[in-house]
Amino acid sequence: MADRLLQVTNTISDRELQNQTLDDMDLERERGITIKSHAIQMEYEKDGEKYILNLIDTPGHVDFSYEVSRSIAACEGALLIVDAAQSIQAQTISNLYLALENDLEIIPVLNKIDLPSANPEEVTDDIVDLLGCDPEDVLRCSGKTGEGVLELLHTIIEKIPAPQGDPEAPLQALIFDSVYNPFRGIEAFYKVVNGEIKKGQQVKFMATNKKYFADEIGTLKLNQVEKPVIKTGDVGYIISGIKDAAEVKVGDTITLVDNPAVEAIDGFEEVKPMVFAGIYPVDTEDYEDLRSSIEKLRLNDASLTFEAESSAALGFGFRCGFLGMLHLEIVQERLEREFNMTVITTVPNVSYEAYLEKDPDKMVPVHNPSELPDPSGLNRVEEPYIRAAIITKSEFVGPVMSLCIEKRGELQSQNYLTQHRVEMIFNMPLAEVVFDFYDRLKSISKGYASFDYAPSGMKASKLVKVDIMINGEVVDALSALIHVDNAYNIGKKMCEKLRELIPRQQFDIPIQAAIGAKIIARETIKALRKDVTAKCYGGDISRKRKLLEKQKAGKKKMRQIGRVEVPQSAFLAVLKLND
Repeated sequence: MADRLLQVTNTISDRELQNQTLDDMDLERERGITIKSHAIQMEYEKDGEKYILNLIDTPGHVDFSYEVSRSIAACEGALLIVDAAQSIQAQTISNLYLALENDLEIIPVLNKIDLPSANPEEVTDDIVDLLGCDPEDVLRCSGKTGEGVLELLHTIIEKIPAPQGDPEAPLQALIFDSVYNPFRGIEAFYKVVNGEIKKGQQVKFMATNKKYFADEIGTLKLNQVEKPVIKTGDVGYIISGIKDAAEVKVGDTITLVDNPAVEAIDGFEEVKPMVFAGIYPVDTEDYEDLRSSIEKLRLNDASLTFEAESSAALGFGFRCGFLGMLHLEIVQERLEREFNMTVITTVPNVSYEAYLEKDPDKMVPVHNPSELPDPSGLNRVEEPYIRAAIITKSEFVGPVMSLCIEKRGELQSQNYLTQHRVEMIFNMPLAEVVFDFYDRLKSISKGYASFDYAPSGMKASKLVKVDIMINGEVVDALSALIHVDNAYNIGKKMCEKLRELIPRQQFDIPIQAAIGAKIIARETIKALRKDVTAKCYGGDISRKRKLLEKQKAGKKKMRQIGRVEVPQSAFLAVLKLND
């Protein structure tokens, strides 16, 4: 749809056009999803009047909802695009609520009406029920053939209001994105809410109180277009030679040093990471390179949080916070592709809250299983719960419900949106959703179920710390906090999985799962053995016995001093225990 709008407004030539023009990352094209929101300016003339439209193409997946919230804060209207073949998805509803909270003008659009499987009448009814609009308000378009796109453009011009702002007031510009350019430093993208910004002026970033000169400003087309001034309501970029990633914060306000604004614009809410994992360099000497790579990546992905940590098994690295498992996968992949960093990722987990017996009101945050206080002094451990909304076809209600109950979910409500589509609301622990929930949900519903979640608070649970011991040594990167009912099963599966993945050595390797001092599961990787009796043909049995005893003593000594290298695939094995 974005491609067609760019074509109709002649923003890009046919030569520059390719499928998913705005998705300029290799990963986005390979997976067919939008990961980064992308801003672009379009110009259009209607009835002799010239209009400037600033479009932000945002992701749809629940893991990138922070990108959407940032974009919405800088917009006046939103296109709610619904697939005519798939109808309304759970994340469509959550993004719609975000837009309504920000008082945006909503234009409902029915896309992919050219598909043979499209069902425009039924889906239009769904949209009317959701928005409370008239059926005539729902525009029918096709992003493939371009049908209805011109009508959509005219509706945008008529319905979405122009930005309100005071051109005479002191400059206030809201930063909604930034990107790292290795040659020119950090480029910040902003929307001018009040006042104007000129090239060469000295500006101040209000959150950090840092001052810079606006070396270059301009608007965002497919390529950046330099301009001498950016006025109220316009969207642009600023390059001022900023080298340090920490100095540009998304949601910050830019103002002028000579005529500063009294207060900053209300920025966006602080991001709340859902999933935590350790990221470590394969070679410990690459620690500083990894730090600068993560800082640069964070500029482009403000929902990533990180802090330094160390591990006995892996050395120095970072504890990173992500919005979900897909987000973690994408960050790991981008570090490898864009920054050539080979990293090891530990088992992802969520953040818990522990309360001690001696002071039951004092909360101890637990971001890592190794931080869990001694169980003998624990009063309780609370884990984060989420409100999960699942929309699926009515024929898959049974399997979806079984999956959610297996994951300790409690059904809150169930209502039929249409005759064939059901919305189910579950209250469930975030830790259960982190690993394989989304993949399994898609497979049991043949890809039809959509899933969205929001945090719903903390709840006390019976959790135990399961340690994995390899050759008698605890591997802290494989430890996990697990509900007591699932501990034995998961411990056993982890041992079985590791037995397949760890290469055989010259000595027996025991793999054990333990809760405290109690071993709950064990697997053994058998040693590679040389046939030391091969040279004995006939003769006394004591000769063979002597050779075997010698070998046995050697193996025993080797096991005491031998170290087992755990491959990267073993750290990720825990995620795929159901395969």
